[in-house]
Amino acid sequence: MSIEEIVVEKIRKLPPRKQQEVLEFVESLKKKKKTGPLKPLRSAEGLWADLGFEITEEDIAEARREMWGGFQKSTES
Repeated sequence: MSIEEIVVEKIRKLPPRKQQEVLEFVESLKKKKKTGPLKPLRSAEGLWADLGFEITEEDIAEARREMWGGFQKSTES
């Protein structure tokens, strides 16, 4: 049995209101804009490459220390 036949069989078993909902859903699928392939994601470094500055490992480590400095480490294991 094809997908189309299965879908038609299941739709026929639905009450008219649910059949209307299926029709509206199918119409909404037809209206959706077809999208092409997704653009590849850029790394954070690629995002700021043309801004003329460099972020080093030490910069990142310092930012982490500043963000997490107020949190106490758990002594429970």
